[in-house]
Amino acid sequence: MSPRLGLVTAATAERVRATEVKLKRAEKAVEVAFADGARFTLPAELLRVESPSAEVRGHGHDQKKIVAGRRHVGIIGLEAIGHYAIRIRFDDLHDTGLYTWAYLRELGDGREEVWATYLAALAKAGLSRDP
Repeated sequence: MSPRLGLVTAATAERVRATEVKLKRAEKAVEVAFADGARFTLPAELLRVESPSAEVRGHGHDQKKIVAGRRHVGIIGLEAIGHYAIRIRFDDLHDTGLYTWAYLRELGDGREEVWATYLAALAKAGLSRDP
């Protein structure tokens, strides 16, 4: 069960606790290490098009928008939000949405599937990753 959808047990909370977050500006990526030893490098483009913001997710069920043209998006900076999330400032000036540790873990664990779903949605809509 996804930590966002159900009760968070102590084991789940420990699994999704980030122990290190690094901005890899030149690589246009964020590297996140978790308490259980998992480590993911998440590209800026993936993070931008899968932003947990209302702009991307919408305000209700099934309102997610396809964000096209972000192949070259970079990251200006990261801001810690308490002990549970970060805010990412992208160079396209998008900076809303909080990336919780649980959400970053979901993106890391499901990266290939999330990316494939995004590419299929772009193709279906006749959109491109290029600006």
